[in-house]
Amino acid sequence: MNRLGVVMLVHTALHRAEQVARHWTAAGCPVVIHVDRKVSDKDFTAFSAACADDPLIRFCERHTCEWGGWGIVAASQSASQLMLEAFEDVHHVYLSSGACLPLRPVSELIEYLADRPRVDFIESATTADVSWTIGGLDQERFTLRFPFSWRRQRRLFDTYVKLQRRLGLRRKIPEGLMPHMGSQWWCLTRQTLSAILQDPKRQVYDRYFRHVWIPDESYFQTLARLYSTHIESRSLTLSKFDYQGRPHIFYDDHLQLLRRSDCFVARKIWPRADRLYQSFLTDQKCAVKPAEPNPGKIDRVFAKAVERRTRGRDGLYMQSRFPRHGSENGLTCFPYSVFQGFTELFEDFQPWLAETTGTRVHGHLFGPDRAEFAGGETIINGALSDCAVLRDYNPTAFVSNLIWNTRGERQCFQFGPADTQNINWFLARDKNAQISIITGAWAIPLFQSNRNFADIRNEAARLQQIETKQLEVLRSVWTKARARTWSLADFVESPMEALQAVIEEIGTKNASHLTEAPKMVDLTGFGQFLQNLKNQGMHPYLMGDFPVDDVFGAQMRPFRKPYLVQ
Repeated sequence: MNRLGVVMLVHTALHRAEQVARHWTAAGCPVVIHVDRKVSDKDFTAFSAACADDPLIRFCERHTCEWGGWGIVAASQSASQLMLEAFEDVHHVYLSSGACLPLRPVSELIEYLADRPRVDFIESATTADVSWTIGGLDQERFTLRFPFSWRRQRRLFDTYVKLQRRLGLRRKIPEGLMPHMGSQWWCLTRQTLSAILQDPKRQVYDRYFRHVWIPDESYFQTLARLYSTHIESRSLTLSKFDYQGRPHIFYDDHLQLLRRSDCFVARKIWPRADRLYQSFLTDQKCAVKPAEPNPGKIDRVFAKAVERRTRGRDGLYMQSRFPRHGSENGLTCFPYSVFQGFTELFEDFQPWLAETTGTRVHGHLFGPDRAEFAGGETIINGALSDCAVLRDYNPTAFVSNLIWNTRGERQCFQFGPADTQNINWFLARDKNAQISIITGAWAIPLFQSNRNFADIRNEAARLQQIETKQLEVLRSVWTKARARTWSLADFVESPMEALQAVIEEIGTKNASHLTEAPKMVDLTGFGQFLQNLKNQGMHPYLMGDFPVDDVFGAQMRPFRKPYLVQ
């Protein structure tokens, strides 16, 4: 009968390592444990004493293990050497860590390996064939020297790499070796593993790999290619990594996910995941059915998790994910509409729009005095206040929060050149924004006001300048919003057609066409008002070609109802 031996690299959670080791030995598998030298002698002594009653558990020479250093390879060598010497009937050696957990009955793994007596399971691919390397060092990890710790001596590490590049220093790869990379968690046959450990050139290979970056991902992966007669380039251990190259940690709520993988062993298990340890270290004969390990079955879940971690949700900002400018996954989470000039041109435009479209219609959310919420509310969803000071502290967050807190219900609000303008670029860059502008409509309230004409002229010049800059933003190549603009003259000439286009883009409660428009304000004398502005030296060009003879004034015929010709 083929016997499986397990090498376990332990550096923390020693009580869990003991629990898993006894699970292996209960199935007849000898276990050789390497305990990181950084673990205190007191803890090591207590750990080894706790395992002393099990004759199948041994402890090997200890090495200091650091991430990316040679110590992990040295620990694997020492433990493997002791395994081969102490248990001559071991046919396969399985490398695991103290954070690994068997997911299926050990007997199934033994039978699986017995059916494949000559197969070495080790992920082994050339640098040209892998895409998971993080940090920009692929082939260079084999041709440069790395005497400094990437984690503890990062500045020295980077400086020395740059120096070697500048001087053109390159290490010679030992003759006959073709560097390969892969997961450090392998399962090798006795023949292959003993050939690696007893190779006459081992000192040469060890001296070379001692200064390779992250040698535990390349030492056995490269040397196995020299001696194995049948390599399956995959690991029998389920290990997932995030976009930064850090391993995913499995918790209790991953129980069903791990079962679906059909893998024999998984890492990295949270030491306090009591439910996982209790579920998988008991009799599992009825828990899962024998199947080929298939980690691809859960790849979709991890891919979705990585996307959620890196991209987030549309329009959601929070403490754990506040992306830098330009890296947002959608500025807002739901479509909304911005109307400029409509409340100035039409009487009771807001209630008409709310009734026609079924949306929530606000007033000027960025008015100088307060945010004019629908229905005169002072606080709405998400405890957003109408206070102008709070709103203007971060106007972009104000809009994002408004849309997020009311997602599922389309929001509409009014805007104009008299409002706070810090929101312009945000609105322009937001693909969810539908912006409809009647240019020059801001002049209507000035026309209706009872102010001195000199003051009206100055205010008109100021508002026109502000709206001109706003239109320049909307014409930018960076604009993603759907923007429609009409001059006041063009809109007044054919208001039903323009309103129909806007309403259709919003989506109405019913599919019927508009039969009537909101009542337009009286524009009698407005053309002459614009001419007076020109006469006073102010050129009102955003209104379009508005005639002086009042053809758009009160004498204008009522709007005709639109009709369809079939």
